[in-house]
Amino acid sequence: MDDLLRTDDTDRKILACLTEDGRATYDDVGQQVSLSAPAVKRRVDKLRKSGVLKGFTALVDPAALGTTTEALIELFYAPGIGLDEVRESLRPLPEVVEAWSVTGDADCIVRVRARDPKDLERVIMELQREASVVRTRSLIVMSRLIERRD
Repeated sequence: MDDLLRTDDTDRKILACLTEDGRATYDDVGQQVSLSAPAVKRRVDKLRKSGVLKGFTALVDPAALGTTTEALIELFYAPGIGLDEVRESLRPLPEVVEAWSVTGDADCIVRVRARDPKDLERVIMELQREASVVRTRSLIVMSRLIERRD
């Protein structure tokens, strides 16, 4: 929380620039935030050292790799199942790209990417084979309305 308090508007603008284009040079970012390239570098170094900026990564279009179906699947577990057990049961499934422990009726929600609806059905059946899963409920993503990169 202290790191959040130590960032200013310029830091947030730099983060927004790098989120938009992680390959932007310090000079490119500096032009957008009215700082010199060395000043941007110092701020980026500070953001990395404090843990606010965790790194840079490539963004891949899953559809370009053939995974065109996305779903959110609610998982309902038998009583007494711990989060570590849930995490370990999901880890071997590469189609599970995110998983959250949640409040409400479901115990966990997973975001799944599959090639097509038939492949999604296979993934759901794999999830249901886990002995601790009592039932599932699936929501297929029709379209993405907003996508923000953190």
